[in-house]
Amino acid sequence: MAREVSPISAGLRCRCPACGEGPVFRSYLEFAPSCTACGADFSKADSGDGPAFFVMFLLGILIMPPVLLVQALFSPPFWVHLILWTPVIVVLAVMLLRPFKSLMFALQWKNKAEEAQWSDGGPGGDAQ
Repeated sequence: MAREVSPISAGLRCRCPACGEGPVFRSYLEFAPSCTACGADFSKADSGDGPAFFVMFLLGILIMPPVLLVQALFSPPFWVHLILWTPVIVVLAVMLLRPFKSLMFALQWKNKAEEAQWSDGGPGGDAQ
């Protein structure tokens, strides 16, 4: 009996959602064609823009309080904010995008989510 793999654990560790062992990426953000440990097929892996949206949303929540605090305490000119926060945002986004993309794929795998398919000729057809 195969053990149940947590999609959250596998996703955040960038591991195969089927076995939890093999790497899910071939390069930084490119999915591997299959799992090297169990052979699971990753050809339909498509997380779309979801990971980027969630990373931007999270960074907005995490970065705005310190930005406002720095502004309230020190009232620096605009260029100080630009020099201070741009690298912080870029580094955090690069660090978070890979695990969020893997997590989104692992959740899609667990829930068997796939692209919608029309039957009987498209919208308005007699779907069985």
